Amino acid sequence: MDVFFEGLSSSDNDVKRWSTSQRHAAPTARASNAVTQYKKGKDSIYAQGKRRYDRKQSGFGGQTKPVFHKKAKTTKKVVLRLECSVCKYKMQLSLKRCKNFELGGEKKQKGTFRLVHLDEIF
Repeated sequence: MDVFFEGLSSSDNDVKRWSTSQRHAAPTARASNAVTQYKKGKDSIYAQGKRRYDRKQSGFGGQTKPVFHKKAKTTKKVVLRLECSVCKYKMQLSLKRCKNFELGGEKKQKGTFRLVHLDEIF
């Protein structure tokens, strides 16, 4: 299932803009929001669980904790990060699961198909 988020306009630096009401301000106020896709940051090596795991793993004895293999999901939920252009307030908007997500892409239409040239394949 492909998801394309319509209603977004593109600017020079390819940050999408989306006009919404400000939930944290007056209910009638509207402002432009910069829309980006949320990405998970790098895990900290100083977190308590990571320190405990590394301490337990060090030395002899092999793998000390079970390694997870039974992955059930094939997709992740798409999360959009909205940043208000007025007050820099950041909020996150969760969308449904999808395999392909394109911010501000063309929406697919029924009965159309894309011609692929051999030069693009090889």
